[in-house]
Amino acid sequence: MSIKTPLGRVLGLGAAGGGAHHWWVQRVSAVALVPLGAWFVISLVTLPDLGYRTVHGWLAEPLHGVLMALLVLTATYHAWLGVTVVIEDYVPQTTRKVTALLVAQFLHLAVGAGALFAVLKVALGSAA
Repeated sequence: MSIKTPLGRVLGLGAAGGGAHHWWVQRVSAVALVPLGAWFVISLVTLPDLGYRTVHGWLAEPLHGVLMALLVLTATYHAWLGVTVVIEDYVPQTTRKVTALLVAQFLHLAVGAGALFAVLKVALGSAA
């Protein structure tokens, strides 16, 4: 005997309807961050210096620019997923919860867009 509704059994969803998907996406983004983070640290350590010209030359290479954009987007998305879970679990009042979720979403969107813009500006800008 199951306590799931017939629709829930057909769709394979739990009581909330999307918790498994959220959990899965958070784990996938965490796994994606492992090689991206390792690449980033190794790349920075192997650069001769961290001056603008050196970093510009490094980011101007297509592989490095694309991987850096992926790192920024994946890290921002993963952080947003984590903050969302914390807000959903620990903010009891519905009005505050919805407000906090909206603020978190907009802040993560702004941070991700700003970081992506910075990466693109350095990668596509002049060596000055």
